[in-house]
Amino acid sequence: MSTLVQALGWTLLHFLWQGLLIGCATALALAALRNARPESRYAVGCGALLACLCWPAVGLYLRLASGDAASPAFAGPLLSTTLLAPEGWPGLHTALSVIVGVWALCAAALALRMALGMLWIERSASRTGVTHAAWQTRLSQMAQAAGVPQTVRLRVLDGIASPVTAGVWRPVVLVPASLITGMPPDLLAALLAHELAHIRRHDYLFNLLQNAIEALLFFHPAVWWISRGVRIEREHIADDFAARQLGEPRRLALALSELERLQFSHHHLAQAANGGDLMSRIKRLLRPAPQALNWKAAMPLLALAGACLGIYGQAIAAASAPVIQSKAIVDFGSCAKPVYPAASIQARETGTVRLSFDVATTGKVQGSSVVKSSGHPALDEAARSGIAKCIFKPALADGKPVDSSVQVQYVWTLD
Repeated sequence: MSTLVQALGWTLLHFLWQGLLIGCATALALAALRNARPESRYAVGCGALLACLCWPAVGLYLRLASGDAASPAFAGPLLSTTLLAPEGWPGLHTALSVIVGVWALCAAALALRMALGMLWIERSASRTGVTHAAWQTRLSQMAQAAGVPQTVRLRVLDGIASPVTAGVWRPVVLVPASLITGMPPDLLAALLAHELAHIRRHDYLFNLLQNAIEALLFFHPAVWWISRGVRIEREHIADDFAARQLGEPRRLALALSELERLQFSHHHLAQAANGGDLMSRIKRLLRPAPQALNWKAAMPLLALAGACLGIYGQAIAAASAPVIQSKAIVDFGSCAKPVYPAASIQARETGTVRLSFDVATTGKVQGSSVVKSSGHPALDEAARSGIAKCIFKPALADGKPVDSSVQVQYVWTLD
């Protein structure tokens, strides 16, 4: 297997826990900022998405640079051999090529879908789109008033549900033909003010980067959840900008309500082109109110965070445990041989039992259990109780006796 494939495979596997941590941190931050301005929540979401991209990217670079593809990035000596090191899982190396192959195929399909969408928008803007002189003039005036330095083009199209903004240097607004003919001019102007907010903020460029991150990290639910929140907040920011430009949020709310009506009348889902449920946006514009923390909704998140902390604590405990230099060894000369049960002899029962013993620094057994049964409970108990009376040579760490657990296998045979 090539070094690149192996390093990429480990990077994808490590992002499972990395994305989980980023998702938990983002959820806690958003809960704390639930009543803050949408710009603050948008910044948190964008930062989380960039972290989802940069963390595995840096990890991949470090793996390739070090030549040790399986070394976990950003995992110091404390965690590299415990929680963050799935390299020890048996048989996982053989599946790395399959994991990378499936990931590459799905990522390529999503990237192709994204490219086709961009080509469709470019084709619609340059060739198939119909211009509308009156609305083009009004859009140019609105763009100048909104502080948009670029020339904004307008194209009227059939087959789209709501206005769509595209382009960075030569922005274009694609407007459904149904809105030109079926929506009052002042309400359509409100929707165009919303689209101009996206152009002014260069949201199209950020949306492209967001789509690229989704295509690369499509397999992690946290990425999609964070990305959905980013799109919602992006719409809220554009709504606030448009409301300020219009001087009244009510007109934009009426425009969104009319857009929803037209979408349903044409059997479209009530979903804005760039994300965000229309009804929630309308309510937010008309009746903005502080949001209370929903503890019921937060309980799964708190449970997940608690589980992560518990696993982290176990990793710390395992990593801080002394390194065993020699395992505990049973001294059968210190005890009698386990007694073969008479009923088992009569029934001609035989088998092998595997036992686990907790051995103290004194060599005495503190606890015992059956790991794998011989198939006969009487033989299991006879072996366990008999060997538990033995004295063990304790395990050594740094030359000193330490408490440890050791497995012993005992075979019952009849001559």
